[in-house]
Amino acid sequence: MPRHTPADTPPATTPEQAAAAEPTDPVGLALGRMPSGLYVVSWRDGCGDRTMLASWAMQAAFTPPMITLAIACSRDLLAAISSGSEFVLSILGESQRHLAGRFSRPTAAGEDPFAGLAVERVAGLAALADAAGWLHCRGIARAESGDHAVVVARILAGGAAAGGPPLVHVRRHGLRY
Repeated sequence: MPRHTPADTPPATTPEQAAAAEPTDPVGLALGRMPSGLYVVSWRDGCGDRTMLASWAMQAAFTPPMITLAIACSRDLLAAISSGSEFVLSILGESQRHLAGRFSRPTAAGEDPFAGLAVERVAGLAALADAAGWLHCRGIARAESGDHAVVVARILAGGAAAGGPPLVHVRRHGLRY
């Protein structure tokens, strides 16, 4: 059996240390091989549409239908969910890989994150019109888990495109984005 490294080993503090540590960290390498989807999460606040890119989402229940979503504790989405805001999770398709970079940065106040993209409004929230699918959700529970919080959300509505398959994402290293 290969030797294991504790999962709570602190991450490297500089880019040089991170690059040096990346090829040999067995926990990070193993976690990086866990496939996930890529999702654009959208919600509204006083500034308009807000978005973030997510990769840690999965189905959590059949009845009622629910998902879990892991969100970095520093993200504004957590405060919005805690205050009762609903959100839409747009499931990116294989042909939408180019959108990952666009949505990986937080939306600035007053910025239209969907400028130039087709959207559908679901209960006033933006869903990418060309996404492989979308889920309109309301958070019902939250648990802190290290540097992320895990939100359990009930699915209020959803839709799927007739087109291509969802985008599958595999990270190079599982202990950092």
